[in-house]
Amino acid sequence: MGIMQALVTGGTGFVGAHVARELARQGHSVRVLHRASSRRDALAGVTYESALGDILDLDSLRRACAGCDWVFHVAAVSAYWRTDSATMLDANVRGTQLVLQAAREAGVKRVVFTSSAAAVGIRDDGTPADEGLAFNQPPGRFLYGYSKALAERVVGEAVAAGLDVVTVNPVVILGPGDINQIAGDFVIQIKKLGWQVPVPPGGVAVTDVRDVARWQIAAAERGATGERYILGSENYPHHYWFALVADVIGAVRPTLPIPPAIIPVIAEMIGAARALGLKPPIDADQIRLSGRKLYFDHNKAWSTLGEPRIPMRQSIQDTYDWYRATGVL
Repeated sequence: MGIMQALVTGGTGFVGAHVARELARQGHSVRVLHRASSRRDALAGVTYESALGDILDLDSLRRACAGCDWVFHVAAVSAYWRTDSATMLDANVRGTQLVLQAAREAGVKRVVFTSSAAAVGIRDDGTPADEGLAFNQPPGRFLYGYSKALAERVVGEAVAAGLDVVTVNPVVILGPGDINQIAGDFVIQIKKLGWQVPVPPGGVAVTDVRDVARWQIAAAERGATGERYILGSENYPHHYWFALVADVIGAVRPTLPIPPAIIPVIAEMIGAARALGLKPPIDADQIRLSGRKLYFDHNKAWSTLGEPRIPMRQSIQDTYDWYRATGVL
């Protein structure tokens, strides 16, 4: 396919920095959109061009997209429990609309949009959901997933208008470089609290950030226009996942099960605390969802983009080693 000029939005963050690093490793020319105030530690050692701007500033997006073959729109508010709703919706929906507008005006050949498995529906029986299942949660009960579903609607409109966009939907992402301690918080809390970490009854789908980065570029190369691809490696019950994390990092396995019946009660208490202006480390949406098996079918992505290469045991170890090296642990 040759050397491509690629723009990465969110390139100073966890996933975006890995996408930029993998693009550079494969020999592509990399441009990273970032604010003047952004920390760029995650890009250490990566050859890239800076494009100062913001996903909510159309003029800066036009300048950043100029001359690009590919745009990887990774920037988003993903730590939704730490962000107010208006800010999240603005970034995730309007930001996507503006990036797509700038890409279309610049004649970009292909956009890879990073959505989330949160925008895919959940099956009541706990069987893995595939790309064909639309978001099916009440918006008020999972606003982050709803914001990503709305962003995918914007993508659909852009595709209908002639823009070439491929959507990827990563599951929970682990790996070195999780600077904002999103999924990596699993590792931190289990190391600090061990057996005291409560174990919810549901389950989670997980993957490694380096596989996500590689899949993103594969999506640019051979994904189908207008399609979505769920990026994931494993589906685990929480009790197995927490035990695996504990075993890898040398912590005591969590052993406090949360009875399913009290999950709605805990969610209401956390919601009430937040309404009073308190800041619990998690939100009611996370608690409600923790009681469900959030499993996904990864076969479409594996068959089109390749199978994962990083075992989750290695991903946990690398995440833990990175947190130790950076002084978080």
